[in-house]
Formats: sequence, structure tokens, C-alpha cells
Amino acid sequence: MFYTYVLKSNKDGKLYIGWTKNLRNRIKEHSEAQVNATKNRLPMKLVYYEACLSEKKAIEREKQLKTGFGRAYLKRRLE
Repeated sequence: MFYTYVLKSNKDGKLYIGWTKNLRNRIKEHSEAQVNATKNRLPMKLVYYEACLSEKKAIEREKQLKTGFGRAYLKRRLE
């Protein structure tokens, strides 16, 4: 399985959207400041994820969620 996931920064309240093959390991990397994009925004909390059957689908979904429509979808889902 592949995962598209959304983290929310407790520091600035902003979202980070990514994809991974190993969700547990990737969340651990984020929390240990091993990811440049989020290391200055810690702590981060996993607020949403979707499982995908292929890497291609996970990447496509990540790109969709990063659009204006995708962010609006997440806002509705997370409220």
C-alpha cells in the first residue's frame, strides 16, 4: 500500500501534504525533524490519510490535495 497523508503544524496551524510507502516510518521522520519541509514547524500531527493501491495513485492524490479544490476538500473534512 501507498499513502497520501496530511500533517498539521501545532506551531503555525498550516498543513503539510505528502505521500509515502511506509506511513509509520514517515511520521516518525517528520517528528524527529528529519524532513526539511517540516522540521521548523514541529510538532506536527497526522490529521488525515488515504491508502492507495499504487505509488502513481498516491502521487496523483497528493497533487490533487495540493490544489485549491483539494485544500477546500480537506478543510471540509477536517472541521
